[in-house]
Amino acid sequence: MDTEKIFTSKCEFVASADTLDWLPDVTLPEIAFAGRSNVGKSTLINALTGRKKLARTSNTPGRTQQLNFFNIGDVFHLVDMPGYGYAKVSKSKIKNWIKVLEKYLKGRVSLRLALVLVDSRHGLKESDIEMMDLLNKAAVPYRIILTKADKAKDNELDKTIQSVEKQLQKNPAAFPNPHLTSSDKKIGLDELREIIYQACV
Repeated sequence: MDTEKIFTSKCEFVASADTLDWLPDVTLPEIAFAGRSNVGKSTLINALTGRKKLARTSNTPGRTQQLNFFNIGDVFHLVDMPGYGYAKVSKSKIKNWIKVLEKYLKGRVSLRLALVLVDSRHGLKESDIEMMDLLNKAAVPYRIILTKADKAKDNELDKTIQSVEKQLQKNPAAFPNPHLTSSDKKIGLDELREIIYQACV
């Protein structure tokens, strides 16, 4: 299967939702992308789909403040989740996000896999652990995706991988090994497309 063709042939915006009432009808399997606000989530989504502006990128952390659904090749819906950790928004807004995310993760039967993006240079932060806890409680399978691998020094990268793998052993819903990517250098993109496709079929 030519997964790159699936990702780059049709990429259409479907809907945005900041409440459960606005979630689109379930028509395709869903793959959720989660991560801290400056982890390179939008850049990775754009790199996977061969688009420059499918997901908005910004120097301002926290631009994605809704669940954004995209139809990828009529095979699955890519769900761009609100960035967490550095968003300069009110506590009430953050509380609402968490409530919506919890209900989405627990109640969405079409959600096949969540990808938790983590900066290769910095490893897991407290906010990442909190997201992993949400996924564990919701029994949603997930994988840690290490971004910006080309920007990390080798010894730094090895240390991050070991630390992440140790943490993953404690998390029942997680795949045991992180997956390395770089949007700029196209590292790990073909493999990540295959991971996503296999979760949907």
